[in-house]
Amino acid sequence: MLQHQPYKTKSPVLFIIFNRVDTTMLVLEQIKLAKPDRIYITADGPRPDRPEEAVKCAEAKAAVMANINWDCEIKTLFREENLGPKDAISSAISWFFETEEEGIILEHDCLPAKSFFRFCDTLLEKYRYDERIFLISGSNLLKGRKWGDASYYFSQLSNAWGWAIWKRSWQGYDKDLVTYNESEVRSLLNKVFDNQFIIDCWVRNFSLTKSGQINTWDYQMTFQHFFSHRLNVAPNNNLVSNIGFGELAENTVDADSVFASIPLEEIDEIIHPRFILPEKEADTIVLLEEFKPIAEYLKKHNSLRRRFKRWIKKPFQKK
Repeated sequence: MLQHQPYKTKSPVLFIIFNRVDTTMLVLEQIKLAKPDRIYITADGPRPDRPEEAVKCAEAKAAVMANINWDCEIKTLFREENLGPKDAISSAISWFFETEEEGIILEHDCLPAKSFFRFCDTLLEKYRYDERIFLISGSNLLKGRKWGDASYYFSQLSNAWGWAIWKRSWQGYDKDLVTYNESEVRSLLNKVFDNQFIIDCWVRNFSLTKSGQINTWDYQMTFQHFFSHRLNVAPNNNLVSNIGFGELAENTVDADSVFASIPLEEIDEIIHPRFILPEKEADTIVLLEEFKPIAEYLKKHNSLRRRFKRWIKKPFQKK
């Protein structure tokens, strides 16, 4: 049995911070226990329309640098001007992979469990040369539901609230969704999902991201993953909790979200699944919850009710 004692990770860590000292220091305390030999710290610059943010960003950077007190190599990428999530985070991950072949990525509001680092190390090594596997997620959003008897299952979703990935997977990342074509993608998504509501939501997200109406970096990674015919690892225990929900967050502002601050769990022993197949029902449950705000909006509009009911009537019915 593995003990929940500090574990020294073999993997380098990319730590993405911004303007919050509170969450940043909680995550750093867990990283300190893992003592990576190499830590990469990156921060976007303050937004020009928020004059108070320059001080907050400076405080977050200073707090991190003052509290890295173990023997390690430190590399930093601190932006003077604000690039926004799309450019700042994607370029930071590319910067990380200029030097590393694989590693762990944590944002300032993604609090890892102690066994998260062992989990990532073990699976980065196990699937290092298995290109069927795209990335390793630390979050479990199913609130206690387990899939199979192993420590993890395979998913078609690329949750990035605390994750590990190989350089081989990041290559080909399409920041601007140059290859996105709505009619083509809608047809292809029918081969990935059975639920038309979910397909419509993904098309909407990709279209808004390409047009710049959503300033993010992770939908592009999801796009890349969907159409590369690869799977992700999802733990059966929640190893990373997003503690950043609320009014201080950039995107996850709903403090009452079912995904907010899900309690951390630990994994005592890593048991591998026998088969590499996606748990599509688990993915559907997560997506219907994630896209619930869109569903609630649709239910309020009479002209869309009939279509909405058709979307969700039998989400698990096989064709």
